[in-house]
Amino acid sequence: MKSPRGTFAAIGGKMGSMKTVLVTGSGGLVGSETARYFGGRGFRVIGVDNNLREYFFGPEASTKWAVEELRRELGEAFTAVPADIRDFAAVRKVFEEAGGIDLVVHAAAQPSHDWAAREPFTDFGVNAQGTLNLLEAARQFAPQAVFIFTSTNKVYGDTPNRLPLVEKETRWECASGPYAEKGIDETMSIDQTTHSLFGASKVAADVMVQEYGRYFGMKTGVFRGGCLTGPRHSGAELHGFLAYLMKCAARGREYRIFGYKGKQVRDNIHSADLVASFDHFFRAPRPGEVYNMGGSRFSHCSMQEAVELCEEIAGRRMKTAYVEANRIGDHIWWVSDVSKFKSHYPGWNLTKNIRDILTEILEYNLPRWKKEG
Repeated sequence: MKSPRGTFAAIGGKMGSMKTVLVTGSGGLVGSETARYFGGRGFRVIGVDNNLREYFFGPEASTKWAVEELRRELGEAFTAVPADIRDFAAVRKVFEEAGGIDLVVHAAAQPSHDWAAREPFTDFGVNAQGTLNLLEAARQFAPQAVFIFTSTNKVYGDTPNRLPLVEKETRWECASGPYAEKGIDETMSIDQTTHSLFGASKVAADVMVQEYGRYFGMKTGVFRGGCLTGPRHSGAELHGFLAYLMKCAARGREYRIFGYKGKQVRDNIHSADLVASFDHFFRAPRPGEVYNMGGSRFSHCSMQEAVELCEEIAGRRMKTAYVEANRIGDHIWWVSDVSKFKSHYPGWNLTKNIRDILTEILEYNLPRWKKEG
C-alpha cells in the first residue's frame, strides 16, 4: 500500500482550518454519500477503500468509478487510501498520519448473507476485526472523534419472522402487537435467533462499537440500517436490492426472487437521508447509543410491489424467476421504527420514498448502463 504521508501532506496547509472525516468504504453507497456530504460542507475527507466489493460480487460491483467521481468532485479535499481495514498496522498508519480526525464514519463491510457462508474468515475479518481495528486506532489517535458505525437490522436475526404476520395479496404484513403501527424498534432481542454468518459478524462489531462508547466513553453511535439504497449503489444480485432490481428492469435482465412468494417486505432509506442522520449525531453525539434506521412506514414495499413499480418507471416488463428457497436468516417483514432517533434529533426527517428512490436510480445510472451494453 502506498504510504498516505505524502498525500496528506499535500493538503496539510489547510488542515488547521478544516475538520476531518475519515470514511471507510468510501467508494460504496453510504461511504461515497458521506464523503460527498461532508466534503461539500468544508471537511477534509480521507476515504479508505480497497475495492473488496469487486472481490465479493464481481466486476460490475466495483467501486473504482465512485472513488474517481469523488476525486473529480472534491479535488484536494479528498484523499483516497487503499488500505485494508483487516490490517491493523495499515489502519493505525492512516490515523497516525492524518493529523487529527473529528469524525469517523465506518461504512466498509462484507454485506451479504450468502457470501459470508462461502468465506467465513473473510466475512468476520472485514466486519468484526476490521471494526475493532478502527475503534482501537481511533481510541489511540482520535479519542475525541465521533465514531459512527453502519450496522444492520440483521443483528436481530430471524426474530422478526416470529411476529404475527398475515399474508395479503402483494405482501406480508404485521397484523398486531407493538411493532404493527410504526415498525420494529431497538427493544427487539438480538439473542436466540438465526443471524446468518454475516449477521453474526455484524453483531460482534455492533456490540463492540457500543462497548467503546460505554466502557471507554468514546462518542460512538450504532445505526442499524434496513435496506440502504440510492443512485450510486453498485448493485449486484447478492446485495443492493433496489439498485440491482432497477438495473435488471432497465437492461432486460432476469431478476431472481428468493422465497416468501415475493411478498417479503423491506423498508428502504435513501443514502442522503441516512447521511443527514449522521450529521445530526455528529453535532450532538450520544455515546454508545443504538438506532434502528430505515425508511419506516414512509418508504417501504414488498418485492412484488417493487417489481411492479420498476416496470412502471422503466416502461417495460421485467423478466423474473422465482426460487422457492429463501435465504437463511432472511426477513419476511421488516419495517424500521425510527421514533427513537427522531425523538433525540427532531430536526431530522425522511425525504425520499420508494418511487423517488427508484426514479433517481434509473435517471442517474441509465447513461452508464447503456455504455456497458
